[in-house]
Amino acid sequence: MNKSSKIFITGHRGMLGSTTLNIFKEAGYTNIITATHSELDLTDQKAVEFFFQKEKPEYVIHIAAKVGGIKANIDHPAIFLYDNLIMQANVINSSYLNGVKKFVFLGSSCIYPKESPQPMKEEYILTGKLEPTNEGYAIGKITGIKLLEAYHQQYGFKSISLMPSNLYGPNDSFDLAHAHVLSSLVRRFVDAKKQNAPSVTLWGTGIARREFLHVSDCAKAILFMFENYNAHELINIGPGEDIGIRELAEMIAKKIDYPGELIWDDTKPDGMLRKCMDVSKMKHTGFLPQVSLEKGIDEVIKIYKEKSDENTIDA
Repeated sequence: MNKSSKIFITGHRGMLGSTTLNIFKEAGYTNIITATHSELDLTDQKAVEFFFQKEKPEYVIHIAAKVGGIKANIDHPAIFLYDNLIMQANVINSSYLNGVKKFVFLGSSCIYPKESPQPMKEEYILTGKLEPTNEGYAIGKITGIKLLEAYHQQYGFKSISLMPSNLYGPNDSFDLAHAHVLSSLVRRFVDAKKQNAPSVTLWGTGIARREFLHVSDCAKAILFMFENYNAHELINIGPGEDIGIRELAEMIAKKIDYPGELIWDDTKPDGMLRKCMDVSKMKHTGFLPQVSLEKGIDEVIKIYKEKSDENTIDA
């Protein structure tokens, strides 16, 4: 791979996009192009077409997406489906029309059926009904995967589709209306301790299990697969191990030294009860995540405490 090749990374200001941008720069890539939302609205077909005609990127890493936690997905299914559908369609089509040599697409473990056998293998996609609480987002991502398959079949367009497990780490959102589970738990317990709250009420029963991947490991996986993986089939990216949400909450509370009671509101949904991916294909490529969950949680706690002390947290 030529380190001076022009690479367009979408979503470079987000948690994964910003980390991926840094990882590629550290690896010696010198011709990376980016665009903020104000500079390029990826849902605007004409704007995307003009951008690609002008910039002519040789490679595209599509990370930009409408993302959020369980509440955001429940409250705004149309937005999660529409925005992701339109962004993907615009970027994929313009990439093909302008001769992009390789397209890297970032999906999600949400693509797998609600009742999927565990651990979830890549071939389980579209073998059953989706989890209703994030169906809009999941359908959007599945459509992106299938659109790339169609472009490969009809036009020979080269792409790879990476399915990471739940991401967390630096530059994650702590906005409780939109944040993912790990960062939300960190904020809830840090705030509760500061306020001497006697208890913290959490959604669901705590029996659901999730697999967590540090954002730096995901960014390194993107770089590794960009340079080494050329099979068109999608590939799962993650540690291949999950943890119960109750166990995770108790671990975070203990690390923060929060002495109060954990109350589980079982009138709220758990979401998909288990999402652990089979990462045999990833391991076969030679890539392995390096950041342990314990170390990663310590880092997120430190980041949120610093933001909280500086009053720079989300609403």
